[in-house]
This record gives sequence, structure tokens and C-alpha cells, in this order.
Amino acid sequence: MQGNTASGDSNSNSVSELFSESNLFQSYLDVEAALARAQAIQGIIPTEAADVITEKAKLELLNLQNIYDGLDKTGHPLVPLIWELDRVCGEEAGGYIHWGATTQNITQTGKILLVKECHERFLKDLGTLLHVLGRLAEETKDYALPGRTHGQHAVPATFGYKVAVWIDELIRHVERLQGSEERVFVAMLGGGAGTMASVGLEGLETQRLIGEELGLGSMSMPSRVIGDHLTEYITILAMLAATASKMSREIYTMMKQEFGEVEEPVPLGAVGSSTMPQKRNPRLCQDVVAWASEIRTFVPMSLEAMQTEHEADKTTSMMINSAIDRTCILMGQITAALIEIFSDLKVFPDRMRQNLELSGGLILSEKIMLELGREMGRQKAHDVVYEAAQRSVNEGRPFTETLQEEPDIKERLTTNAISELLDPEQYTGLCSYFAEEFSRKAEQKSIELVGDNWS
Repeated sequence: MQGNTASGDSNSNSVSELFSESNLFQSYLDVEAALARAQAIQGIIPTEAADVITEKAKLELLNLQNIYDGLDKTGHPLVPLIWELDRVCGEEAGGYIHWGATTQNITQTGKILLVKECHERFLKDLGTLLHVLGRLAEETKDYALPGRTHGQHAVPATFGYKVAVWIDELIRHVERLQGSEERVFVAMLGGGAGTMASVGLEGLETQRLIGEELGLGSMSMPSRVIGDHLTEYITILAMLAATASKMSREIYTMMKQEFGEVEEPVPLGAVGSSTMPQKRNPRLCQDVVAWASEIRTFVPMSLEAMQTEHEADKTTSMMINSAIDRTCILMGQITAALIEIFSDLKVFPDRMRQNLELSGGLILSEKIMLELGREMGRQKAHDVVYEAAQRSVNEGRPFTETLQEEPDIKERLTTNAISELLDPEQYTGLCSYFAEEFSRKAEQKSIELVGDNWS
């Protein structure tokens, strides 16, 4: 699909950078500041202290070397950051930092902030991808090719129909991602064992206000052993990755010289092999397949991470943090690669049409059978056409010839009628309809996600 380049920006690098040390530290500081503001609203700490904490909770104002020295000394992921924030806030305001919270309350909520930012970028990328696929479905709705089941020619289809199938799945993944937001993006303030012993009943309101300050919801049960919401999100991303892999595998296969029906973008000057100068490899498709496979490995890991002992366990926290970070980074790479693949995908309808002819009309045997079945019944028609089809293959003879040798066929269908029935472009069913319908749906969902900003 040459000339169909989307105007959306790739976010793969920025998604990867989101989980940098500096961004992680800043997310913790953002949560500490939100905690202070929430408690000031409730009159738990002075407003003046919350203002100072908010003003100073910026990583560029802190001494990183002090933090690193503290990390080396304590081995604790948060306390050195609190020490340094306390120092820059001064004795009066600093004493109100981290009031009633425990480390996981801050680190988990901070991680949720980063995942939410990834989530918003994923939705934007998916909106861009749906726009690209919607145009592709419309443009290729009538590009007839062999429909293949079990790797063999089945009945004719169109390339636009394939794209419609992908759009249908992707829209559901968007809806799954959106549907998970209320459960996944929640603030946490339960204290040492999730019992709110240090803050009491007013801690529930504090947690709600923290979420409000940060654009998050609030955990209904702020237990430190609850991880199903993050596991749910990883699982949804793994499902999205599986669809992305299926799409890429299809292009990978159709790009083989034996098929020659499409080609992913191959930049001028790209080298496919150090020894074989002719190689034009499906590099992007292979990348997506590999990345998607890696994402799916984190589903069992995240399920294991849900099995936390007692009221907290660092082991499972480490597991879920590793899983969510890597999954989000890989998904950013996948969505960017899919946009690149399908924005400038080359489609070769003439080769698709040639491949339809490879079986010498056998791909239309169902159509012949149904036409005969009107007079002689479906099962008898199936048996008659089966005999003609098998002789055509086994004896290496034209299907039209073996069809006309069957008395039951010869007396019902003329040579011209058989030729007309063997036109593959007249037997693509609702392929064009599906392509048009899901092109429209893709555009609607794209506008919902990223607006109507296409050149």
C-alpha cells in the first residue's frame, strides 16, 4: 500500500525511556507530593508543609549522589530518596513526608503512573494503526487471492478481508484495554500490612484524594498482596501481542517468493545478508513475532506473582515489576513496528490473481458442487465433483476436462457454464462487505482514540 503513510508519531523510544531510573524516582516523588497534598486537604498535615513538599519533589532539585550513597548503604529502594527530599524540604516540612505510608504504597502507585502513561500511548498507537488498516482494507477489498485453510487452497478470498479480520480483533483489544482502566490504574495507601493501622478510617479518603491528585482511581482493598490488576493488564497486552504476531506472521509468509503477494517496507540500502546480496528480509515482521513471543512469557510469571505469602513479599513484587516493565517496553516496540509495516505495505494483486490459478480451478469446486446440488442434492453433487477433482490432481489433467467427463455434470452444465463458475473473483462471498464495514469501524475507533488528524 504505497503512499499510505500515517501522520502519527512512533512512541517506541519514549515508552522504553519511561522506565528509566530518573522517571521511576520522579514517579515516587509525585506520589509523595500527592500524599502530602491529600493529607493537607484533610487537615492531617499543615498546608504549608504540603506546599513545600510539592515544590521540592522534583528530581532535578535533589542530590543524586546522596541518593546513590544511601541506596548502597541501606539496600532500600525508597528510604534514601525520602532522606534527600527531607533534606531539601527542611526540618519543618520534611517531617511530614511519607506520613502513614509504607514503601510499597509509594513504589506501586508510582509504577502504576508510568504504566498509565504507557497505556495512553498504546491507545494512541492503536488508533494510528486502525486508521492505517482501515484505509488498507478499503483499498484492497477486491484484491482476490486464495483463501487458505490448513495451508491449502480452500475458497477465494480478498486481501481486504484479511485486514478486516485483524481490525475486528484489534478493536476488541482496545475495548479490553479501556475496560481495564478502572481496575488497573488505582492508588494504594494501606500502610505496613495493608490494614491502615497508621492512618485509620480517614486513610480511605486520603487514598481517594491521592488518586484524584494523580488521575488514578483508588484500591478498594489496599492490600500489599493484591496483584491481579497488574496481571490482568499484562494478560491483555499478551493477547494484543498474539494478534500482532499473527498479523506479522501472515505478512512474513505472504512475502516469501513462493507467494509474492505482499512485501513489508524494505528501505533503500537495507542489507538482508552478509553473503547473499539478493536478500530482502521481513525484518520488522520477524521482530514483532519475537517481541510478542517474549511478552507472552510474562503471563505465567505474573500469575506466579499473584501468589504472595501473608501480607507482603518482596519476591513477588520483584516478579510483577519485572514483568510489567518489560511487557510495556516490548508493546511500545510492537505497535510502532506494526504502524511502520502497514503504513507502507506493498500489495501485489496481480500475483494474488496468479496464485488463484495455481490449482487450475479446483479452488472453485465448492461452487460447482453447490450449483449441481440444486438439482441432484448436495451430497451426490459433492461425490461427483470429488471424483473429478481427485482425478484432476492425481492424473495431472485440467479440472475443466475431468468435470466434463462426469455424466451427471455434463448433462447439467455446459462448457461455458463451467468456465463462468470457475471465475474466482465471482466467489469471494462477503469479503468486500466485511472489508468496507471494518474499514468504517476502524476509522470510527481511530477518531475516538486520536482524533481526525490525518493528512
